[in-house]
Amino acid sequence: MKFKFSLLYIFLFTSIILVSCGESEKPVDVPKDSGMVLNEDYYEFQGFSMKPFDIPIMIMLPDETANIGASTKPEVIHTTDDFKWELLVGSNFQMLVDDWGDYTDMVVTRKKELEALDFYKIKYLVDQKNFIMYEQELMPKGVKASNSVGVPHKSYHVYAEKVIDGVTYVFRSKDEGAERLIIELMAKSIKSVKPLKKSVKA
Repeated sequence: MKFKFSLLYIFLFTSIILVSCGESEKPVDVPKDSGMVLNEDYYEFQGFSMKPFDIPIMIMLPDETANIGASTKPEVIHTTDDFKWELLVGSNFQMLVDDWGDYTDMVVTRKKELEALDFYKIKYLVDQKNFIMYEQELMPKGVKASNSVGVPHKSYHVYAEKVIDGVTYVFRSKDEGAERLIIELMAKSIKSVKPLKKSVKA
């Protein structure tokens, strides 16, 4: 009889230890990568060369079947000898490209800038060394929002750097951001960027 009580005591004690250990370990909040951004399915995209606009890359852009109001022909706004480009696909998809020369760690710098924003809460949806996609929510300090105020002000953004032929290019959404679907498509386009092979001279 004592043996049975001893076994029962050991079983209960072990269970309590295991449960308490499990409660003491808090789950780590790891940013979830968006599957849409990271997969390599470019079914509703078309290849676009930016070589005529002085950037030797090929990028995949949403085509008219992506259902975002995209036109069949992408448009690039660029002034010769300027270091900025605006890449438009329809009225909703507006990507900016900046030439930063030999500067590096642009994403690291951008994350520091985001940390310094007092009135915004930043949630990273994709967080990689040279590539971030994030949700930005307006959080006014000292103001308690009631349920009747409406939905929180949220916008979505993407920011990435690519080194092409020794030059650092930053691909990003506009400062005001866009809806999540557009940003996910934009992020997917940025992920597709590949340098163009230099033609061999005879």
